[in-house]
Amino acid sequence: MKQISTRKAPAAIGPYSQAISHGGIVFVSGQLPIDPATGAFPEGGIEAQTRQSLTNIKSILEAAGSGMDKVLKTTVLLADMGDFAAMNGVYSEFFTEPYPARCAFAVKTLPKGAHVEIECIAAEC
Repeated sequence: MKQISTRKAPAAIGPYSQAISHGGIVFVSGQLPIDPATGAFPEGGIEAQTRQSLTNIKSILEAAGSGMDKVLKTTVLLADMGDFAAMNGVYSEFFTEPYPARCAFAVKTLPKGAHVEIECIAAEC
């Protein structure tokens, strides 16, 4: 196993890694929409938060020598399923065909009151 870490994404705030690579696969931990420069959520609701979560994932994948075009599967956690369409609109800006497999569902709450958290599994190269 190899730990992946970058300052271009929020540091892990618990006993986990930003990502782990193993056997040519990168497992990216759930990314809250925290701007690593400010430590805060961006203004602008679900769209801005989705964009920040995916930007964090992109930075982590790049640190691993991978990229958004190598994402095999994502899991999207939403605080409100009513935000699905808006999240999906931003999500589509980050991926092209063939799109990764995806699971999306609502949860009761997310850390720090976030609207979204996204994790992914990607090929290393």
